[in-house]
This record gives sequence, C-alpha cells and structure tokens, in this order.
Amino acid sequence: MILRWLLWLIAGTLLGGIVHLGAVLVLPNTATQDAYSRLTPITPVNTVVAVPAPSPQSAVIPFLDPAFATAVCRYDLSKNSLKLAVPVNPAYTSVSFYTRRGVAYYSLNDRAAGRRVIELELMTGAQRNALPEDDEVTAADRLIVESPTLTGLIVVRALAPEPGLMATARNTLAGVKCDPQSR
Repeated sequence: MILRWLLWLIAGTLLGGIVHLGAVLVLPNTATQDAYSRLTPITPVNTVVAVPAPSPQSAVIPFLDPAFATAVCRYDLSKNSLKLAVPVNPAYTSVSFYTRRGVAYYSLNDRAAGRRVIELELMTGAQRNALPEDDEVTAADRLIVESPTLTGLIVVRALAPEPGLMATARNTLAGVKCDPQSR
C-alpha cells in the first residue's frame, strides 16, 4: 500500500516537473505583448524615440525605473548596418542591445567606454565579414557589435540622480543617433 502511494507521488512530481519546465520554455515565445510589440506603434525602424516617463496608471514598458530617462531604437539590419552615437550624461549612461525576443546580448556604459560620446557600429556577422580589411583602422578605433538577429531593440538610459536633473538626462538622450550606414 505504501509502495503504491510512493509510486503515485513520484509519478506526480515527475509529471509536474515536466509540465513546469515545458511552460517556462514555451510561454516566452508565445507572448504577444513583449517589449518589441509594445514599442512597435511608437518607434519607427532605425530611429531613436524617447520613451514616455512611466506612471502608476500606464507605462509603455513595465517596471521602468523613474530615475532614468529612456530612449529606444528599434532596428532592422536586413539592408544596412547601423551607426550608433550616444552622448554621455554627467551622471550615468548605458546602452543595451536586445534581440526581437528580448534576449540581451550586449551592454555598455559610459564608464566602460571612457569617452564623451559612445560610438559603435551594429551589424550582423555576414555584414562584418563583408567589411574590407583596413590596416589603418584598429579595433580600438572602431567598436563593432554583432547582432545575432536582424531585428531588435537598442535601449539607451540616462540617470537623473535628482528629479530636477531629469531635463538634463532627456536632453542627453535627444542627441542619440541611430543611423543606417550605406556601404
């Protein structure tokens, strides 16, 4: 009798684990209101757009930190690579790259860049392989980020350590450029 209950308990636990693992792996791919979908109506492709400040009643992207001004560039690399230029905010600036499905694949902040303007090129692996070899241009002169997908999001954040400095953070993000490169 105890053995039968023990077998049922093991079978139930095993089946519950399989269902849980399947749900965790499948549900993110079936979500219809992911960040990319929420930003599609307000962001043209390969253009930087400031994300409206979050409020308790509405937010384009949930869980945004109200101490950061946020801008987004929804990119498409099917035709050209992108040149990204981000002016640095006095407090803190970060640039994060996400695939269409929300997987973060690269991030950089102003401290790591060590410059007044963060400049980089975003391209696919095939576009990078097609670049001509130039002996005069070194890796230190040119930061290249390879995107694993053709579409995705670039999220730029600027910190406003005090509410009165939010205008400065927004002005910093107004200078962000996300321009297609012609080769």
